[in-house]
Amino acid sequence: MTDNGIDNGIGDGIGGDAGRVDSGKVALVTGASRGIGYGIAEALVARGDRVVITGRNEEALKEAAERLGADRVIGVAGKAHDEAHQALAVERAMEVFGRVDFLVNNAGTNPVFGPIADLDLGVARKVFETNVISALGFAQRTWHAWQKDHGGAIVNIASIAGVSASPFIGAYGMSKAAMINLTLQLAHEMAPGVRVNAIAPAVVRTKFAQALYEGREQEAAAAYPLGRLGVPEDIGGAAAFLTSAQAEWITGQTLVVDGGMFLNAGVH
Repeated sequence: MTDNGIDNGIGDGIGGDAGRVDSGKVALVTGASRGIGYGIAEALVARGDRVVITGRNEEALKEAAERLGADRVIGVAGKAHDEAHQALAVERAMEVFGRVDFLVNNAGTNPVFGPIADLDLGVARKVFETNVISALGFAQRTWHAWQKDHGGAIVNIASIAGVSASPFIGAYGMSKAAMINLTLQLAHEMAPGVRVNAIAPAVVRTKFAQALYEGREQEAAAAYPLGRLGVPEDIGGAAAFLTSAQAEWITGQTLVVDGGMFLNAGVH
């Protein structure tokens, strides 16, 4: 098995727990105290990974780590765009678990809702700083700390807003399109040792996306051929796959996880 894969051994610097599967791998998941990030961390812990989760709220992170399993998960609080926080999160992964095989860039923001013609440019800069530049920063740090010499995988959480027009969330859509291109750049530069892919979800039932379906969930779900909105577990499963041995020949791709929404884009 290569460094990009999953095995059932005990990784360097990682102790095993009796009766529990241990993949020997370690993941860093940003923005993971709740929502999609939590769903991803949950999927990785379930298959045996150790996980470092980040988020802005220290108490929420502590509670999330306890729910996921304090023997498997640690939280590092801070703002994703803060370079000192990025450095600390990677340092803690190395100190506690001895490696960082997988990075999932999930942290994001969307503080504005309205037409792009009236978009405040300061807000646009904030969106790009959090959604794109922070992802690059984390990727640089995990690369130099472990992946450059040992291999691994990166998954960037983009959005269908990044591959289509996204009325009223234009800044968010632009940033996610940039994240998809960042995925291509990193995949090209970090090959062959590190695979880099993106996931582009449609609307997932989280607090982050609540404004897109609150009070009209049944109506919103009717737009999806599969008849429902996404849930964090849907994205967790996709991220687990893209960081697994089964995806060892996949890099530079964006996996659309949309409940079939784009099927409705044809001629009617």
